[in-house]
Amino acid sequence: MSAECLTWLALAIPLAGALPIALTGGWPNLRESVTLVTAGLLFLTVASLLPEVLAGARPSVTLVETLPGLPIALSVEPLGMTFAAVASFLWIVNSIYSIGYMRGHHESNQTRFYVCFAVALFSTMGVAFAGNMLTLFIFYEVLTLSTYPLVTHSGTPEAMRAGRTYLGILLSTSIGIQLLAIIWTWVAAGTLDFTPGGILAGHIEAPMAALLLLLYLYGIGKAALMPIHRWLPAAMVAPTPVSALLHAVAVVKAGVFTVLKISVYIFGIDFLATLASSTWLQYIAAATIVIASLVAMTKDNLKARLAYSTISQLSYIILGAMLANAWGIVGGGMHLVMHAFGKITLFYCAGAILVAAHKSEVSEMGGLGRTMPLTMAAFLIGSLSIIGLPPMGGLWSKWYLALGALDANQVALVAVLMLSSLLNIAYLLPIPIRGFFGSPPAGGAAAAGIKEAPWPCLLAIAITSLGCLLLFFFPDPVYRLLQLIVTP
Repeated sequence: MSAECLTWLALAIPLAGALPIALTGGWPNLRESVTLVTAGLLFLTVASLLPEVLAGARPSVTLVETLPGLPIALSVEPLGMTFAAVASFLWIVNSIYSIGYMRGHHESNQTRFYVCFAVALFSTMGVAFAGNMLTLFIFYEVLTLSTYPLVTHSGTPEAMRAGRTYLGILLSTSIGIQLLAIIWTWVAAGTLDFTPGGILAGHIEAPMAALLLLLYLYGIGKAALMPIHRWLPAAMVAPTPVSALLHAVAVVKAGVFTVLKISVYIFGIDFLATLASSTWLQYIAAATIVIASLVAMTKDNLKARLAYSTISQLSYIILGAMLANAWGIVGGGMHLVMHAFGKITLFYCAGAILVAAHKSEVSEMGGLGRTMPLTMAAFLIGSLSIIGLPPMGGLWSKWYLALGALDANQVALVAVLMLSSLLNIAYLLPIPIRGFFGSPPAGGAAAAGIKEAPWPCLLAIAITSLGCLLLFFFPDPVYRLLQLIVTP
């Protein structure tokens, strides 16, 4: 099968899979089997494109010709390949986890949940393989709309308020700011195609380009750059598999992926390095890294703590993009992968604790590691990866980001990265320490007869924990793919 056909299929499989998932809603085992088969077919399709991309091919297809020179088109390049591979693989894992969580937690509307997940992965593939900024924008909006029912899944007043915040911030930033930046780019450059080296140099003066960059960074609300971040903690009212989707598989990763994409293919890193706003945005990203970490330390609710951790970690990727050099782009791309595995592991553990122990507050988790040792050990692994300590994959992305900061003569930003890792230790490691060595509260874990979460949850946790470890010992495939972005 040709690479172009595979590109079509990567978009078609999750969308087509949504229909049989909906039709088999009355038979949960069959519905979930269809979900797993669809997710598996998507990953195999994406993986089949990898040898072509590594060999230098850039498969492209046009979906619709809207206006002359402005098609809705797909094009597979190394950055999109990286994002699509991570998202499609983690959909399989998240589907396994969801079976245990949704049944164990007795969630309602499970068929709608699986259908919306499939549509969200369809839009994620569209974002990953978008051939121009118009195509990316369309799929970016579909992703927002398809995940709204997931955020409001429980239907409680709290969930509906969170959904309004989620939809209001993401739509207002994308339509009110990002769309303006896209139109300005079209007027200035006469094209929206993603082009190596960028399309804006020579078509727009530096002061105006600096303003355009600000519009993009704050128009991409899913990147959660402060102060446009409030939607992310609000969305934590959703079920844990949805939180995993938001933080690791699709939504926030679509945001920082878009930041990397416009940095490399719209502005071009050489032109970006000349803009004053790229320096300001480095420091805004650095401030977000530190402030969000400090807020995370104050949160007793585990998912809220992890949400602010995500806000901090996303700005690592924004920082890498704004450094506008090869090391920064590679470091940002690697952090997209490393954070995905580390953070999804942490959210899976939080969900497992909720299902098995009915606990959501850090202060309630004393002694829990003695009754849920597998879950707490996995939480430790995910934490070490987020912190960036060996032997976990998170070390490498922070390593390359630090090299990028040094290459840009920004020693202060290296200090920020080091400070952030210390803050990561302060808000993450007390949780497994409390779990293994702390005393349970009155009527605690042992008295309640707590045991590990259902086996599908544990299987998913084991896979992502192993991923954190393997990414330390075998980072080269990710590195080689990302090197293609910055190698002339």
